[in-house]
Amino acid sequence: MPPSPPETPAKKPFMGKRGRELLVRVASAFVLIPLVLGILWLGGGWFLTLISVGVALLCIEWGLMASPNAGARLAAALTIAALAALFTGYLGHPVLSFLILLFGALCTGLYGYRLGAGWMDAAYGVLYVGFPAIVIMWLRESNNGLAWVMFAFLIAWASDSAAYVTGKLVGGPKLWRRFSPNKTWSGFAGGMIAGMMTAAALNDLTHLFKHNTSPLVVGVVVSLATMAGDLWESALKRRFGVKDAGSLIPGHGGLMDRVDGLMFAIVALGGIRLLVLLGTEI
Repeated sequence: MPPSPPETPAKKPFMGKRGRELLVRVASAFVLIPLVLGILWLGGGWFLTLISVGVALLCIEWGLMASPNAGARLAAALTIAALAALFTGYLGHPVLSFLILLFGALCTGLYGYRLGAGWMDAAYGVLYVGFPAIVIMWLRESNNGLAWVMFAFLIAWASDSAAYVTGKLVGGPKLWRRFSPNKTWSGFAGGMIAGMMTAAALNDLTHLFKHNTSPLVVGVVVSLATMAGDLWESALKRRFGVKDAGSLIPGHGGLMDRVDGLMFAIVALGGIRLLVLLGTEI
């Protein structure tokens, strides 16, 4: 019997699964970031429309996570409550908008209880989505609003991206294994450094803060908030038993998976903006 020919080794794919996921992730960001920044620059009704669409999509994702059996009805209640507060704030009544948000959370909680979805999850969903939406609209409509919102967006994006890349390249001890097993202390450090550098560079362009240390403090606070928001959403997904909040954005999962850190960053920067208005030096 003639000897069998040697087996030809199987060709390895040009790009592994992680490489393809990263490529899709980068391509999605390449399309979405210029679009968001362009609408942010236009402001006014354009920005209100962007935030309103974002609020509606986040409410849908929350409703489906919190109550798979009654997700559509719960999402509708969440959306109505959050948008009512957002539009009130846009019309120049920020304090009233927060009161409407609280009332909407109460009503949505009662409705969630009636649906058997859990009143606390329903009520918290309104606050979780609506509060950052009101704050970012207030920031954009305030004096130097474009610069303030740019600080929130760019610091959050830089911090999140640097944490992801540094964690992948360096690795090391896990940050919070229980809720987010992929995040590392090296990624945390990389995100903090990127946030401070971004804040300093933005301040050189906008001159929003007069003291040299101010942008560094802002970078630290907003970066911490960004990573806290990411970890908090990981804990929420674990609570609801889902891997991703949705599948809207290729390579990123749902919209909530993409803006979880940004939502906390916006609230943190809103607090800084309020301190500045009250005359507190940062």
